[in-house]
Amino acid sequence: MITICVCGAGTMGSGIAQVAAQAGYKTIQFDANETMLQKSKVSIEKFLQASVEKNKITAAERDNTLSNIIFTANIDECIADIVIEAIIEKKEAKISLFNQLAAINSATTILATNTSSIAINEIANEIEHPERVVGMHFFNPATLMKLVEVIKGAYTSDTVIETILTVCKQMKKVAVVCKDSPGFIVNRIARHYYLEAMKLIELNLATIETVDAVMENAGFKMGPFKLMDLIGMDINFGVSNIVYEAMDKPSRLKPSIVQQQKVEAGELGKKTGKGFYQY
Repeated sequence: MITICVCGAGTMGSGIAQVAAQAGYKTIQFDANETMLQKSKVSIEKFLQASVEKNKITAAERDNTLSNIIFTANIDECIADIVIEAIIEKKEAKISLFNQLAAINSATTILATNTSSIAINEIANEIEHPERVVGMHFFNPATLMKLVEVIKGAYTSDTVIETILTVCKQMKKVAVVCKDSPGFIVNRIARHYYLEAMKLIELNLATIETVDAVMENAGFKMGPFKLMDLIGMDINFGVSNIVYEAMDKPSRLKPSIVQQQKVEAGELGKKTGKGFYQY
């Protein structure tokens, strides 16, 4: 049986670890921060218990999932067939982590990055055996969202892609393969959903509440401002900047001053209690 190591115990990493464990994989949840690990453990236990109470899973399935997860703050215990990193969205941090993991794992261990916008090739260029580096972009919350973007870099082997697609299927996810490009598929298309919404606010053409209400009534599950608050203003703004730079700074993709001001003020959305809305 494949062992999966999920690095990063934040909201995304915790969700991915739960999904892997529920799929029957031996799962290692790693984070250097013990407090984050404990929060992840409690979060997973609460989610699974709520699922039992709603008759979505059985008590046995809950227990099996929990028995599949090992929580550790010791990177030397991160020995796995597949590593999925879900840490801070900074290229240097991801490269550093992958190189640490490459030093203690087999040359065939797959290194999958959950990056939402950093070029896979830029990461793979700095890793020994770059053919094992692949993008595996989950969406928040990973426990509920079905889509996973599987990004094939210039070096990524076909065998690695096939393995990741098999894992996604086992996790009951819908996987789509795309080539390495700025923003991949979803974040490239979604930039306009966010940027045009903020442009309406900048020009005083509509209110935040109106824009969200209109888009939700048009069929979107969540309006752009609610979605930015959920994702995190810092993360969303960071993705906008990466795509903007990678696309050679087209005016249509220029990051919004409205969002920049929110980030600078520390109003990052739900995780800080205030973003475009108060929580």
